[in-house]
Amino acid sequence: MVSIVLLIADAYFIGGIRAALKKWKFSHTKAFTIIYWIVCVSLITGVLLSIYVKLSVGMRAAFMFAFFILLIVKATFLLFMLADDIRRLVVRLKNRNKKPESVPVAPDSNTIPRSEFLMKAGLIAGAVPLASIGFGILSGAYDYRVVHQTLYLPNLPKAFDGVKLGQISDIHSGSFHHNIAVKGGVDMLMREKPDFIFFTGDLVNFRTVEVNFYQHIFEKVKAPLGVYSCLGNHDYGDYSPWLVGAARKKNMDDMLQAHKNMGWDLLMNENRRLKVDGEEIGILGIENWGALGRFPKYGRMDLAVKNTDDLPVKLLLSHDPSHWDAQVLPQYPQIDVMFSGHTHGMQFGVRTNDFQWSPVEYIYKQWAGHYQQQNQQLYVNVGYGFFGLPGRVGILPEITIFTLRSGAAPPSSKV
Repeated sequence: MVSIVLLIADAYFIGGIRAALKKWKFSHTKAFTIIYWIVCVSLITGVLLSIYVKLSVGMRAAFMFAFFILLIVKATFLLFMLADDIRRLVVRLKNRNKKPESVPVAPDSNTIPRSEFLMKAGLIAGAVPLASIGFGILSGAYDYRVVHQTLYLPNLPKAFDGVKLGQISDIHSGSFHHNIAVKGGVDMLMREKPDFIFFTGDLVNFRTVEVNFYQHIFEKVKAPLGVYSCLGNHDYGDYSPWLVGAARKKNMDDMLQAHKNMGWDLLMNENRRLKVDGEEIGILGIENWGALGRFPKYGRMDLAVKNTDDLPVKLLLSHDPSHWDAQVLPQYPQIDVMFSGHTHGMQFGVRTNDFQWSPVEYIYKQWAGHYQQQNQQLYVNVGYGFFGLPGRVGILPEITIFTLRSGAAPPSSKV
């Protein structure tokens, strides 16, 4: 139904475009019409495929971004088209009661023509958000923001009360082209002095070799109680063609070694006991597990929770937030908090303290920030790097700093 409404709107828009480009003869040709409808139908089809069918991550991001960018441009243009149609209607009503000889007649038409000025103004106004978004893509790629979040945990041992946890996710080192800016984000994280740190997957885009140029930067990510990591869907080399299986295995071996080189404790369906002043909590990490069919299910929760029954608090690193609804909530009530990334907030949208929106919410129920269901919590970090879209608009790269607190959240607190 929504697709039909969009196609009807597109049929309306083409008239305004032709009026604005009245002196451009090509806009009134059959070829222009064909190209226009190919673009419109392709974008709508691409969005539907992105939601319901298995597409590559890059194609999905490209379709969704292009669709919503053009939607913003069309919405801006629509205001001018409606204004012109209202003007034409008013003129028509005023002329209806006049004698025929007193009504001015257009030299080449018996109808009231669209205002070429208004249509051109509409196109210019539509180009303003487009230009702003283009600037935002470039400026937002490395505009790191520190987000502070309090996590209240009823069973948290007193020794951990006030402990600081840092999280980064989705580095996607193959997309970077500015070493100094990347280092600046790491410096911001280190200035927060977290006691321990999580990295929740997607170190690279396609192949492990991408991170070789940035290991010297990310090896600076250190914490007194350790840095713990998990793998994301991009870290397995699944999106890269391999001529022989040995090359794929070598790529994976290199990935494991990269985490070691940086001093990160990579959790592959396993757990660690974190001890402070004789008290312990559990850190669990699984391989990628995504509920959507296009993403691999390598994760083994049954292995990750092994021998953790005695731990009062269990923190889970799981790259894909869809894992929370699909498996963690229904089958693993002992998990107190799950930490994820993966969505990037689609690198496009609006995010403030009180409101957030992105096209990705039509794919992922939990896509950015803090979520809670009964006693279990989820936090989705929107990512440190970028992929597909070469930057960010509105959804800026995130460094999250959590403060762990014993007890239940105060009724008025925003967690």
